[in-house]
Order: sequence, then structure tokens, then C-alpha cells
Amino acid sequence: MGEGEEAAMGEFKHLVIVKFKEGVVEEDIVKGMKKLVSEIDAVKSFEWGQDVEGQEMLRQGFTHAFLLTFNKKEDYTTFASHPSHVEFSATFSAAIEKIVLLDFPTVLGKAPAA
Repeated sequence: MGEGEEAAMGEFKHLVIVKFKEGVVEEDIVKGMKKLVSEIDAVKSFEWGQDVEGQEMLRQGFTHAFLLTFNKKEDYTTFASHPSHVEFSATFSAAIEKIVLLDFPTVLGKAPAA
């Protein structure tokens, strides 16, 4: 940890960046994600987006990002082992060509404006 950083971390994030396979109906996947996170109370928030500005050379074919926020790592663990997540993961995995997945505690670099 860097100097001045608190020992106690903030929220825990689950970041998934994907390139879907050709022919996948992305809206169906997003709808499935929304349903999944609504069923699991451990998920604090869910955000997603599709790249609109990235240069192909930099984004390497990845097109969509999904970000789930949890109050603490234990909530993420609850989510990851939840039967609905396990079931949806199989569907999600079948739809993706490439994936980058990061799970991390956050460290506040700049507080939001009041």
C-alpha cells in the first residue's frame, strides 16, 4: 500500500470486459445480467457500457464492460458462489469470444464532489 493509504479498503469491484461472439444478441446478455444482479442482495450496484470512443488498436476487440460493486469482498464471494450466478456464468461464457476479468478492493484517489 502506498504512503497515506488507509489499511481498510473501500468497496470491492468485479470488472468484466468482453468481446462477444459474432451473432450474439448483446441486449439479451445485458437483460440477463440485470435480472441476475436484481436477484442477489449482495450486489450493491451494477453498471455497464459499450465502447464508443476507443481506438481498435487500444481496445483489442473488446466492446463491453460490466462493473459490479460490493460493500466488501465477502459480498463478492457470496455473489460468485450464488446458484443464479453459477447458472448465468455458463450462458455468459458461451457468448464471449474474449474476456478480461478483474476483482479488486478500491482505494479512493479522489473524493466525489459534494
